[in-house]
Amino acid sequence: MTVKKTVTYLDANVLIAAARGTDDVHRKAMEIIDEPNREFATSEFLRLEVLPKALYTKHNDEAEFYNAYFDSVKKWADDFDKVVPESYKKAVDYGLSAMDALHVASAVATGAEELITAEGSTKPITRVTAIKVVSIKD
Repeated sequence: MTVKKTVTYLDANVLIAAARGTDDVHRKAMEIIDEPNREFATSEFLRLEVLPKALYTKHNDEAEFYNAYFDSVKKWADDFDKVVPESYKKAVDYGLSAMDALHVASAVATGAEELITAEGSTKPITRVTAIKVVSIKD
């Protein structure tokens, strides 16, 4: 019997917490990443947000963690001609920052079922209704 996997898009703060953290948010992030009934969706926007700084500052373990995560991803938002204009609409509709809007539009474009963030419940990304947004902070 094949178990359906939940397609999940992680916000940058979840990956960063998983790579660097030692607190409860780190633990929750790692539980999500390690969950066998999940497959991950992402975009080059997420890679751009987390990997270059780790490489520049020579945080090799952190960079290796990110690369391992990106290597495991099954779905990529790669239609930039669709994602970028859609992210503008999402930014306007929900009052999102540019990166959050790019992540939301990318998550929707990949068919992800949820976007997991470490933002608190008062942040604009939690207003999004175009995709289920789950916070691991609250």
